[in-house]
Amino acid sequence: MTSGDAPDDEPVDDPDESIEEAKSELKDAKARLEAEADKAVTEFDQGIVDLLAWILDTETRARIYVYLRQHPNSTSDEIADGTGLYPSTVREALAELHEEDTVEREKREHSGAGNNPYEYEAIAPSSLVRDVVGQVQQELNTVFNLDNRLGGDREDDGPVRISVDDSDDTSEAVDIEIEDAQEADESTDDDTGSEADESEDDTS
Repeated sequence: MTSGDAPDDEPVDDPDESIEEAKSELKDAKARLEAEADKAVTEFDQGIVDLLAWILDTETRARIYVYLRQHPNSTSDEIADGTGLYPSTVREALAELHEEDTVEREKREHSGAGNNPYEYEAIAPSSLVRDVVGQVQQELNTVFNLDNRLGGDREDDGPVRISVDDSDDTSEAVDIEIEDAQEADESTDDDTGSEADESEDDTS
């Protein structure tokens, strides 16, 4: 190319087009982040529901409990709308939970005419845990005493003791004690010996 020739036209990036591409990439990245966040929240909530379903017997009751902890003083229709459960299913579950003292209810105050629906509120999680402690303790002792049960002994008392602390210090809110099996046997032998001694004293 001579000095008199015109330079070849080179493509020049359009600033507006570059800005639009950057915006599109940011938008896609934001959408991916939101999707991952929603997925994490959903998985967390489902994990909580699964755990509560073990305590409350069914996933339906667990979902109602979680909703009421998030939205206290809700009516059955509001719970049905918020959980996506059938209204009849919600009403039946609420009746059972109220009978078990897992939820409390009172009439909603309303200045107008007509029936005032019940408002429901779930008991605190600490109270829920305390209610199942006895059942869990009994089941653990049943496993611990499996050999005795297989031999025909139906006694469920055992070395497992679970207590729930009501204090504000949650670091040691639940205390589980398991007495050593040998110590438990020695304690039983001591009790048996004491009873035998008392029996001999009574006969003398």
